[in-house]
Amino acid sequence: MSLTTDISELESHAGPQAGTMPSFGRLILLTLQDDFLKELDGKGRSLNTLKNYKTDLDCFNQYLSDKYPPHAIVTFDLEAILLYGKYLQVKYTSDNSRRRRVQTLRIFFDFLVSKHIFSSNPVRKIPSSPKFVDEPRPAPFSEVKTFWHCLLQEEHEAKMTRLSGQNISISELLSKRNQILIILIFGAGLKVSDVSPLGLRDLILGESPRVMVKPAKRDPYSIPLHPSFSNIIDDYLKHLEQLKAAFNIQFDQAFFNANPYKILSGGLSPRGIEIVFEEYRKKLMIQTTPKSLRQACVFKWIGEKIPDSVIKEWMGVAPSYDLSPYKDKSLQFLYSENALAKISESYLENRPSAH
Repeated sequence: MSLTTDISELESHAGPQAGTMPSFGRLILLTLQDDFLKELDGKGRSLNTLKNYKTDLDCFNQYLSDKYPPHAIVTFDLEAILLYGKYLQVKYTSDNSRRRRVQTLRIFFDFLVSKHIFSSNPVRKIPSSPKFVDEPRPAPFSEVKTFWHCLLQEEHEAKMTRLSGQNISISELLSKRNQILIILIFGAGLKVSDVSPLGLRDLILGESPRVMVKPAKRDPYSIPLHPSFSNIIDDYLKHLEQLKAAFNIQFDQAFFNANPYKILSGGLSPRGIEIVFEEYRKKLMIQTTPKSLRQACVFKWIGEKIPDSVIKEWMGVAPSYDLSPYKDKSLQFLYSENALAKISESYLENRPSAH
């Protein structure tokens, strides 16, 4: 059943009457949720956003499954929503987790109001949990340097094992790609959702390299990159074009998917970036995640005396965002991109040359 083809059947089960709220079973609710997600998809929401909405709605569905018999007809009034709020209080210790699930339910019921299934949104009658800033847990700088050195070593080993006549191997390019991921997350504080859609033209090189960020709900803005990384990015982009030509594939994205033998497609999803980090965590026995690396970047900016207003702009957060959890610990976490640059320079000077 869909909203457009079977609305009359739904109204027979759920049509709101004066002074009452709609009642229907979970199968109809699941259909409505499916239509809601399809509408969001049609509006261009990212796969990551759709996945998060579905996860939040699945929590509501699990609550209904635990509370009501399989074929029960549920009245979705204020009382039912308040009981769900109590369920969330028990299930989650994080205020932000509770807040997100209430917010998703509020948006879903707004959708039902827009389709005239509900005359009003019961979720809007309850307050959501206040949003709190998570306690920052940045990646230790020792792990950042270990990660960086590993990528340099991988690149060199791949270069040493090139086939005769090869300008670059796919393994070498993957190592270069992963170096750029570190530069953009640790150097520019980008979220994986910011990194994933970057295009080739969003990496601006030269004496003052920058990355252009294009959020869906605000104007584009740029974040400066450390000048010493300009050559690394330029080298990656040149070799990327070489292998794109070799595999007869074209795309405008800055990143790519590949197997050990060839480039498969342009683009690297947020989940794909997370998987890259998961693989290195296992290999190096470290705890670094994209989130902890991004938090390390915030501490780096604070150590560089970047103004709060600029840090918030680069983070993509509201001016009211509270940086005090970072500032209170700023002397405990010290970072330097110069140190990574020196590791790269030292590595280039001391490693044996490729054949």
